[in-house]
Amino acid sequence: MLSAVLGYGKTFAVLALLACGAGGIQAQDAPSTRVKQQKKDRNVKAGEKEAKKLILLMDKDQDGKVSREEFTAFMQAEFDRLDIDKNGLLDVAELTQARVQTSSGHNR
Repeated sequence: MLSAVLGYGKTFAVLALLACGAGGIQAQDAPSTRVKQQKKDRNVKAGEKEAKKLILLMDKDQDGKVSREEFTAFMQAEFDRLDIDKNGLLDVAELTQARVQTSSGHNR
């Protein structure tokens, strides 16, 4: 039926385009676009690595996920650690002196 409407030549061309990639031929990405994508991919991987570290720090029941309770407990402990003068408030000085502390007690 399609061949009767379009003709055999057009039908073949449509099928060829569909076979080559959903209806069209796309130009190669420019080198700058590829470089940007590679940088983005590296940033995502770095973010995933940091997220995995955070999960290891917060996930007390070691189920591979962080519950609201685990997250809240972690954040409360971090706040308490950062609140050097123990006044219940974080100021610029306390935040600029802060170091991320891993579960082993090492500062970064």
